[in-house]
Amino acid sequence: MIAKILLVEDDAKIREAILDYFSEKAPEYEMDIAKTGTEGEEKLEEKIYDLVLLDVMLPRMSGFDLIVRIRRTMDVPVIFMTARTSEEDRLYGYELGCDDYVCKPFSLAELLAKVNAQIKRSKGTVLSDVISCGSIELHKRALTVKVNGKEVDLPPKELAILSILMEKPGWTFSRDMLLDLAWGKDYFGNDRVVDNHVKKLRQILGEAGNQIKTVFAKGYKIMG
Repeated sequence: MIAKILLVEDDAKIREAILDYFSEKAPEYEMDIAKTGTEGEEKLEEKIYDLVLLDVMLPRMSGFDLIVRIRRTMDVPVIFMTARTSEEDRLYGYELGCDDYVCKPFSLAELLAKVNAQIKRSKGTVLSDVISCGSIELHKRALTVKVNGKEVDLPPKELAILSILMEKPGWTFSRDMLLDLAWGKDYFGNDRVVDNHVKKLRQILGEAGNQIKTVFAKGYKIMG
């Protein structure tokens, strides 16, 4: 089984060790490398990958920020590689959408086993490019939205918020969570900015905007 893997890692020694090990133990995998989060994002826009190995602490764009962008358009499995071993960091990574973790220093054999498991699981699942919720359709790869079959034009933040909500219908997202996911963990603005963008999102969606519910004192969710 041939699979394409993107390795996003700024440490040259770690990159070399992974490439050498996978070349010897799993030659059926084709691996590309990116040294920064920005370079990783560019490669993901150019090619379809079966899995991403993603370092958390990267220059120019962190692994946490990159996975937020990945999850707006892609279902590709993501395994975080990180020295940040606290439970809070791991839970945050899963919340953002990673599929598994390896903590540095890690066993290359364990890393390969996790890669094999994720690729096997994803190859056995047909993943849809379209998410539907009520009268709203989100086409993830094209980044387009349709309401009752008619395309509507959403600004980037409104599109990001809608995508986050539609990935988990009925799930309540707090304002802080939406800030982290749509603006990035390093954003320090007032969380009330979320309210303004949700209001605008509802207006653009028209009647379908009623599907976005306010959960008192908690945040927002979308219903079918």
